[in-house]
Amino acid sequence: MRVLAAGSLKSVWPALMAHFPHAVDSVFGPAGLLRERIEAGESCDLFASANMAHPQRLLDDGRALSVSPFASNTLCLTVRNDVLQTGDDWFTLLTRHELRLATSTPVSDPSGDYTQALFSRMGPAGVAVRQRAMPLVGGPDSVPVPAGRLAAEWLLIEGQADLFIGYSSYRTALRQVAGLTVFDIPAAYNPRVAYGCAVITPQAERLAQFLASAQAKAVLRQAGFGG
Repeated sequence: MRVLAAGSLKSVWPALMAHFPHAVDSVFGPAGLLRERIEAGESCDLFASANMAHPQRLLDDGRALSVSPFASNTLCLTVRNDVLQTGDDWFTLLTRHELRLATSTPVSDPSGDYTQALFSRMGPAGVAVRQRAMPLVGGPDSVPVPAGRLAAEWLLIEGQADLFIGYSSYRTALRQVAGLTVFDIPAAYNPRVAYGCAVITPQAERLAQFLASAQAKAVLRQAGFGG
């Protein structure tokens, strides 16, 4: 069975597949770009996306047999410690115009789309933040994140940005990195990230059912995702 899956699932996928009794060949990448590959004719049995829109588009176009949700996430803000000031929180950091803010690429990567939704929820202050945001990862022309590194850690430690908005499922790992601080974003501003899978061939039905199971949800929660 061949799966195309959102890059944010890469770290938890081996733990999930350890409970699935069939061999799975998995390829990871930005979900929007993976959807385009399927539309261009690349074969797979199941597509696991960090949003529901990409799987639903495949279903609407007759390229998928079914679509179902299986996990959730939120966004967090990771910051280099050397730019922190007394009393800073997620909002003051995002609205400090001198700080360089990196994000994922909208359309190509759902993380970028959720980040745009966050900016909208910030009201007038979000307009200026959106204008400053640099989509440095997850796009068709983005420099690949080096193997074994997280996007936030790589961009911030290497000095390419001061702030990065990404998924909260990376929060625990990022808090282990010296020189970085992770800020939670309040629920009123934080868009809910909904993961969905599209069954492309009948043999993937079993995997879709597993991903929605209590066993899979327990693994996902342990890795920082919501069920």
